[in-house]
Amino acid sequence: MDIPPTEASIRRALKRAADGRAIDADEATALLAAEGGLFDDLLSIAGGVRDAGLREAGRPGVVTYSKKVFIPLTRLCRDRCHYCTFATVPHRLPAAFLERDEVLAIAREGAAQGCKEALFTLGDKPEERWPAARQWLDERGYDSTLDYVRACAIAVLEETGLLPHLNPGVLSWAELQRLKPVAPSMGMMLETTATRLWSEPGGPHYGSPDKEPAVRLRVLDDAGRVGVPFTTGILIGIGETRAERADAIFAMRRTAREYGHIQEIIIQNFRAKPDTAMRGMPDAELRELAATVAVARIIMGPRARVQAPPNLIAGEYDLLLRAGIDDWGGVSPVTPDHVNPERPWPQIELLRDMSARSGFELRERLTIYPEYIRRGEGWLDPRLAAHVAALAEASGLAREDAMPAGLPWQEPDDAYAGGRTDLFATIDTEGRTSDRRGDFDSVYGDWTEVAAHITTDTTERIETDVLAGLRLAAEDPARLLLPEHEDKAMALFQADGSALDELARIADDLRREVNGDDVTYVVNRNINFSNVCYVGCRFCAFAQRERDADAYRLSVEQVADRAEEAWRDGATEVCMQGGIDPKMPITAYADLVRAVKQRVPAMHVHAFSPMEIVTGAAKAGVGVREWLTELRDAGLDTIPGTAAEILDDDVRWVLTKGKLPAATWIDVVTTAHQLGIRSSSTMMYGHVDHPRQWLGHFRVLAGVQDVTGGFTEFVALPFIHTNAPIYLAGIARPGPTWRENRVVHAMARILLHGRIDNIQCSWVKLGDEGTVAMLNGGCNDLGGTLMEETISRMAGSEHGSARTVTELKELAAAAGRPAVQRTTVYGRQ
Repeated sequence: MDIPPTEASIRRALKRAADGRAIDADEATALLAAEGGLFDDLLSIAGGVRDAGLREAGRPGVVTYSKKVFIPLTRLCRDRCHYCTFATVPHRLPAAFLERDEVLAIAREGAAQGCKEALFTLGDKPEERWPAARQWLDERGYDSTLDYVRACAIAVLEETGLLPHLNPGVLSWAELQRLKPVAPSMGMMLETTATRLWSEPGGPHYGSPDKEPAVRLRVLDDAGRVGVPFTTGILIGIGETRAERADAIFAMRRTAREYGHIQEIIIQNFRAKPDTAMRGMPDAELRELAATVAVARIIMGPRARVQAPPNLIAGEYDLLLRAGIDDWGGVSPVTPDHVNPERPWPQIELLRDMSARSGFELRERLTIYPEYIRRGEGWLDPRLAAHVAALAEASGLAREDAMPAGLPWQEPDDAYAGGRTDLFATIDTEGRTSDRRGDFDSVYGDWTEVAAHITTDTTERIETDVLAGLRLAAEDPARLLLPEHEDKAMALFQADGSALDELARIADDLRREVNGDDVTYVVNRNINFSNVCYVGCRFCAFAQRERDADAYRLSVEQVADRAEEAWRDGATEVCMQGGIDPKMPITAYADLVRAVKQRVPAMHVHAFSPMEIVTGAAKAGVGVREWLTELRDAGLDTIPGTAAEILDDDVRWVLTKGKLPAATWIDVVTTAHQLGIRSSSTMMYGHVDHPRQWLGHFRVLAGVQDVTGGFTEFVALPFIHTNAPIYLAGIARPGPTWRENRVVHAMARILLHGRIDNIQCSWVKLGDEGTVAMLNGGCNDLGGTLMEETISRMAGSEHGSARTVTELKELAAAAGRPAVQRTTVYGRQ
């Protein structure tokens, strides 16, 4: 229930907003209740914030709209929202979905009238509720509604030139990856953060699994992680309080700041519809709508784009413009608003005239906003670039005289290779050009928001638990992974002094029991075929923008040349990984493998992290299993288990921003193992993590190994902080301590005993002294000669990028042990 604020509290909040100071949730809630002269003051402040943003954007006095067609791909939905007339039941429809030809007919009519956006709206996953939807998809060979959405979007691009904007509801990280190449933008209304409206019987979202606020907030975050220009918003007047309304606005601001992907927010007012459960609810008042728009504008700031649907405001155009909107949304001269069919869109000329009366020029935009067009790669898939360029003017707004025409949906023809291709060698002699990439200040999101997600663990070391843990480690080490022994495992992660020495001794005894005294190594060459990447991992100093001085791409021929050179130098393996380069052709991954195998048939190809695999599969529009099968058939032997970092999403999303979730990493490596493609396993530690997360990571690896048996080794990777963005921003710590390095390597041996026999230490990251210590604390493997190593060196590692066989043997000898060459999968060479 809303408690009316005092007039004094509203005045205080207005004063803070007028002074340009941040307002908090209580102040925002008070402002939502402003009336009379205070309401006018609120609108004036918000309008001023909007005007400042338009001046900064280079389009003062311009309010925008998108000329679109509305494509209701399916009106079936698994949810049961109590106010919705769009969703219906199968017997009221001629078919479960529009046919492809029907979709194209709508799009062609729009193209003929100069529309530039194809808005795909549909219910959430209808095949999970309605057999008719499942049957329709099966009969046409589609695995899911999203498969059909993707196919229709490509058809619209190729046959009409309209730009798809997709509203398919709740999407996973992987589904967003799959759809991003076919749509310049996507969207999903947050609607509300009031969980009670979803969880309590009688609530507007009760019985609708996709309307849980936590689920929808996760979608907003995942869209940012994938780099999708995204539209979201709230629906007011559905039973939420003013405080809950303010909370939803702050939630949108949080994700917008963290990822920079919210291209617009919509403030939409509830309008009751007949034949719905909420038909008796009063409409949201327009004063409430205007106040919410104004508060949203103040909270979101001048750079936000704020929209109100013009067909739901009863002609009060000036009121909404005064409140701070700068966009009217999509308006169609062709199709009705299928969500609000009883309220037709205004004619564009009327909208232009009403905007002019309030002092604004109406300009057409595209479905992707100008800011994201100008940012380019990372936000817009290269296969969409030509479609967008055909309709956009230099400012990024629409060319209003442009008539869409179909264009091939294909990768660009420009040359792929080039840049600083000698970086693998010159990184050791000349170093990197600068300590950070050119878009450092924007690509990683708002650092304050990032830091707010860091969790800590306050576990205190209890001596009795340390002693009990050491006893269990010596007697039955793998049992330390069990929940009932968590206190003992956590105590061992805190071990120091004589307890740490004993832990290392136990680990080394286990190493001797399993592996003997041989220290193994592989003669290999790393080939990082591109460092162009726009994922924005906050720990990564390797990734560069295409135009950065240190950026490079290798051709397939150059990679094959390096593999042949390595073979002549005695290598038996090439390890190939690269950035998530948006211009890397879909075929390039398999082409790289084939080229190496054709040049050096006996070379073992160890290539492509789970992130590369899932991204490649998404770009190709196929599943991970199909993609891996193609790579295996091309000659891929094993994959590196990198991109794991810490397999805990709480720390993962702080550390990586846009990398695959832990569950997806698990799915990729499990699928690879099932296909006979073995992998390594890794953990990068010493940044924003803590020991309880390390323990969880080891449990995940053990669980996968119990199912597949596909891990060949575990590699502990100490975080190199020197040039890491998250360290330069003052958030991460400067890598692990000496004690932590010893603990992690020893605990890896102990916790994975009986599951993963080989524990590797990284000489690149540890240096000679550290490597020798880890060999005496549970490790049996040195990794490889590498021949070139760019990733750690770009991060600031000072231990070189190559080791000769002689040097590796000397490292083993320093630990008092012999060195023996191995294969990638630990056969003896």
